[in-house]
Amino acid sequence: MNMKDIEVVIVGKLSERLMNNVESTFNAYRLWEIADKEQFYKEHGDSIQAIVTSGNPVMGASKELMDKFANLKIVASNGVGYDPIDINHAKERGIIVTNTPGVLNKCVADIGMALLLSVGRRICEADRYVKAGRWESEGRFAMGTKISGKVCGIVGLGNIGSEVAKRASAFDMDIHFYDPGKPAKAGFTQHDSLIDLAKASDFLVLTLPGGDKTRGLINKDVFTALGDKGFLISISRGSTVNEDDLIEALTNKVIAGAAMDVYAHEPHVPDVLKEMENVVTTPHIASSTTDTFNAMADLVYDNLCAYFADKPVLTQVV
Repeated sequence: MNMKDIEVVIVGKLSERLMNNVESTFNAYRLWEIADKEQFYKEHGDSIQAIVTSGNPVMGASKELMDKFANLKIVASNGVGYDPIDINHAKERGIIVTNTPGVLNKCVADIGMALLLSVGRRICEADRYVKAGRWESEGRFAMGTKISGKVCGIVGLGNIGSEVAKRASAFDMDIHFYDPGKPAKAGFTQHDSLIDLAKASDFLVLTLPGGDKTRGLINKDVFTALGDKGFLISISRGSTVNEDDLIEALTNKVIAGAAMDVYAHEPHVPDVLKEMENVVTTPHIASSTTDTFNAMADLVYDNLCAYFADKPVLTQVV
């Protein structure tokens, strides 16, 4: 099969490496640059065989988008999370969905540890303090929280959670976790409920997947259990945290602070979170290193090429 005869639609702007590879191999269209999308669907609805997208909430692949293409065979997603992709509908239609697990675990865990250190030791606050000239005018900066010896509670001890545990252990933190169905792990303390884990934790790190089963799971009950000396570290999916409950908990000092890389309605971040000194915010950069983006791009491309060469895809979700 001549790959250039295969029509592919790229949903949104991805890495140049990925787009260059896809566009040089397949007959690819940039959906976000097409002004009259309905006309495009009419002209190419029967010929598009692949969607290239990401797990970013503003991209994904909805039922409506997939149904624009009668002969769609594969959705290749750039990212480990896939909750913005209608997996059930893809399964019903026999459409293969792939993602990019594994290659980003270490970088996401790095950001998780960086956020934990930043909010615990008040690094971002201290940076602003120095740059505003307040060290000279006001003297010693406020105290932070010691990291070593504290409990790092991990919600979801999968590949990324395990990498977070490895890093936290290197800082002499005690590792506790909650992950139903996971076996006990030597040296770690396992909890039977999320609330029990939150009660035991000084830093509660979220590495659980997104989707309907975990939507809003981190709510006011969890924050109450975490307590006024506890910090939330969110590097999973923004949908897992009830942001209204989080804002209320931070406003009323129910918890000590939060550090977040993901949000419920990206790229929107509530103004109140941006204004709080005890909240560290980053713009969903956990996997954003050149090395990881290149590895993700190559895996997306390799999945596409494998499928259309009648070989097994490398990382199939459904």
